[in-house]
This record gives sequence, C-alpha cells and structure tokens, in this order.
Amino acid sequence: NYAGTLGLNDTIARSSPVQVGALTNWSIPKQGRLNSFCIKTDGTLWAWGFNAVGQLGLNDTVNRSSPVQIGASTTWTAISAGHNNASDRSVAAIDNGKLFAWGINDYGQLGLNNTISRSSPVQVGALTNWEIPAVTVEFSICVKTNGTLFAWGSNNHGQLGLNNLTDYSSPKQVGSLTNWARPVNAPNQFSICAKTDGTLWSWGRNLYGNLGLGDTNSRSSPTQVGALTTWALPTAMSNEAGCIQT
Repeated sequence: NYAGTLGLNDTIARSSPVQVGALTNWSIPKQGRLNSFCIKTDGTLWAWGFNAVGQLGLNDTVNRSSPVQIGASTTWTAISAGHNNASDRSVAAIDNGKLFAWGINDYGQLGLNNTISRSSPVQVGALTNWEIPAVTVEFSICVKTNGTLFAWGSNNHGQLGLNNLTDYSSPKQVGSLTNWARPVNAPNQFSICAKTDGTLWSWGRNLYGNLGLGDTNSRSSPTQVGALTTWALPTAMSNEAGCIQT
C-alpha cells in the first residue's frame, strides 16, 4: 500500500480484502504498479496512489490514498495503466470514443506527437472511434471500433508491430486488417492481441520465449501463435504471457 495504492486512506499494507469506501457503483478497475484507477457505473473515472509524474491525471504530482475523480466527464468506458518497476507511468482511457492519455511521455507513448509529459488527460488526435487501449511505461497500442490496430511509442524491439525499430510519437496503424479484438502489452517490450476469429498474435521482445512462438527470436510484426482459433482473453506480465481459450 505504498503511497496509498489500495485507496484505503492510509499506507498500511493488507493481506486480505478490505472494502474501498462504502459505495456500490464501482465497475471497471485497472491496477498500475503503485496506483489504481476505476470507472464507476455512472461513467466517472477515479484514481489514487503514487503520482510523482502526474500519472493519476489530477493536474498535479501529489500522491492520493483514497479515490479522487479525474475531471468531470461521465462518459469514460475503458482504462489502461502502465505497469513497470519504474515509478513513472502512462495511462490511456476512452471517453465517448475519444482517446485520452497522460503521464510520462519520454518515448512519445502518449501519442501526442511530442515527448512532453502530462499530468492531466489530453486527447490523442481528433478521432472518436477508439475502443480498447493497452499501455505500458514506454509504448501504447489501441484497437478502434472498426477493428483496426494502432501503436506508438518506444519500438526498440519491434513491439509496435510496424515491421521496423523506429519510435513513433503518434498512432500508426499496424497492418491493414480489421479483425483485431483484445490487445495486451507487457512492461518488457512485447505485445499480444487476440483477433475476432479466435486466433492469437504476438510480437516484440522474445528473450524468454514470452511470445509463445517456440523460440526466443524477437518479432517486429504480428506473428500467429500456433494454429488454434479458440483464444479469447490474453494477458501479459513482465516476461510472461497467458490466454484463456473458449
């Protein structure tokens, strides 16, 4: 519970579940390493925990030990928070189809066409068809409502899936397919994404075989994991990945 990460208005660690406040309208939680975010059923977005670089989106760098609302919007639908051993963080969220980002931005991972960090949400471009974001401390990927996949930020291991090792500070489309469904990226420079046809794809750094491709060769473009078409819910940590099948 460093810096109040649990949202219990203190910094005391807990070894069993403790209710955060008394409200019953929490809906979509997302955990960073040292901070937390949650969307309520009323569409509001809340944050708490470590905030050294403004990663809570509250327009300051003050830690919070209990939930604080981010702005006044009531149309937030999705949230993704970077998770890394470093203290700095990047966050992306969908508000009524618009993509917003904030936090550290040293590789352009906020997608704002620069490397300036932000302590409050800033819209990424002007489009309104973003749907499912996935971010780490160094890069971001996001699926649109039309099933296309976009990526930006650090790309030293090909983790953007753009068939090169070039960093980008604004969203770039990954290929031309329109059947991407559930993106996940891990803190250690690799990405995994399931498609609507049930296939699973991975790319980026592969030092420990974390791409699931039967080797330790990195990839700079999406590569199918096996031949199964029953993949549904991918997840990834630092150097590990997993996926539930239907």
